[in-house]
Amino acid sequence: MNLSRRDLFRVTAAGLLVAGCASGGADTETESSAGTLLRSAAKLPEPFTVPLPVPPVLRPVRPGHYEITQRAAEVEILPGLRTTVWGYDGIFPGPTIESRRGETTVVRHRNELGVPVVVHLHGGRTPPEHDGYPMDLVAPGAAREYVYPLDQPAATLWYHDHRADFTGPQVYRGLAGFHLVRDDEEDALPLPRGEREVPLMITDRSFAADGSFAYPSVDPSLLGQPGVTSEFVSGVLGDCILVNGAPWPVMEVDAARYRFRILNASNARRYRLALDPPGPGFTQIGGDQGLLAAPVRHERLQIAQAERYDVVIDFSAYSPGQEVTLVNRLGDGGTARVMRFVVTRRAPDDSAVPDRLADVRPLSRSDAVAEREFTFRRGGAEHHGMTLWTVNGMPFSADGVVAEPALGTVELWRLRAQNVPHPIHIHLTPFQVPGAAHGWKDTVDLGNGDQAEVLVRFEGYRGKYVLHCHNLEHEDMMMMANFVVRRVTPRRRTRTPLPASRP
Repeated sequence: MNLSRRDLFRVTAAGLLVAGCASGGADTETESSAGTLLRSAAKLPEPFTVPLPVPPVLRPVRPGHYEITQRAAEVEILPGLRTTVWGYDGIFPGPTIESRRGETTVVRHRNELGVPVVVHLHGGRTPPEHDGYPMDLVAPGAAREYVYPLDQPAATLWYHDHRADFTGPQVYRGLAGFHLVRDDEEDALPLPRGEREVPLMITDRSFAADGSFAYPSVDPSLLGQPGVTSEFVSGVLGDCILVNGAPWPVMEVDAARYRFRILNASNARRYRLALDPPGPGFTQIGGDQGLLAAPVRHERLQIAQAERYDVVIDFSAYSPGQEVTLVNRLGDGGTARVMRFVVTRRAPDDSAVPDRLADVRPLSRSDAVAEREFTFRRGGAEHHGMTLWTVNGMPFSADGVVAEPALGTVELWRLRAQNVPHPIHIHLTPFQVPGAAHGWKDTVDLGNGDQAEVLVRFEGYRGKYVLHCHNLEHEDMMMMANFVVRRVTPRRRTRTPLPASRP
């Protein structure tokens, strides 16, 4: 691209600020998620009639090196209709990449779409020049290598588009895929594996009458003004639930244990997952950043956008021929159902879930050398009557910095959500929620009015990264901020006050 980052920011921000109507839209919460339901014009299929697809595992072109082409392709998502997806290698979800801890993975992305793209490895501990900073664009026809050292424990990561101001529509069109990190510690555990280890990417979409994705962009070309029409400023909620790109799919399973890597890749929808009939429920073995110290049993899983739950379901508690439905207790009508399992037969099963999974050292508040507060809300900044989503009352600026933590330190960050729910993602740095058995995380779910204290550990690399709301419509409408990890270690504990809001 010929524009500098500073010039590009000025152009895209100016377009964003005038997008929408003079009223600025209303804060909307639907089915316990921030957003408005967009109803499909296409006829949606009966649930549980389409088999569950599993994304293919990408083969390296040589050890540790992968190539992916981002391109448009026509696929059948709704039976009898064709949908144009923007896919990694032309598929949705994209191919799964599998890496090993400490072995550098290089992924070369070629952009054959008609718009710029950015690739972010969500959950990766990655140097800043390879993190997928929103302004580091790959122009149409260009290519870029992303280098991932992956000096981190085994975990369910995912990669997705992160283009400034256009992340929402570009992910919605299909730019998302799994990246699994494996290590010796996890391999030594007797967990389900092979065909009984299954990634589940849950998304919601709406469809136009011709089967195309319906999304309320101000400019559907994604080359002009960014943003969505005013009624969807709180978020875009689809009425069709997809798992691995298939509508309400069905999966045949043995009466045995299965490991499911569950990812909520929706733009704005939160889920509260449960099994019907309940049976043994879910045994959680991992979260965003890898294995827990010990398994945790759940009857329900509340999962916000970008969060991951690594769970085991023991289908031996059900009889052959029995149907088990994965439901969404936050949904209504079609969105209250996710997918179905059909137990087919008894089968040998040598897997187990041990009482100890990994060595996870809990952080304490005494580890923190500084405290900071970040409020995620709508307000504090307006332009032409459009009220923006902000962090501490300020919209995203490519040049602004809200924190300068020191490499090798721990800080306590107090995150607050206002107006509607906000899932907060912090790049680079894993964190813990004190008193919670979630292990290491990179995304935390906050309901309207909620507050979370997180202990953030800054390790690996110096440089500029972002924290943002992972409601992608909020992110595109400026709910994002920069922080810079620096070399100097502070000598004493400090508390950073909230900066004043600016109009």
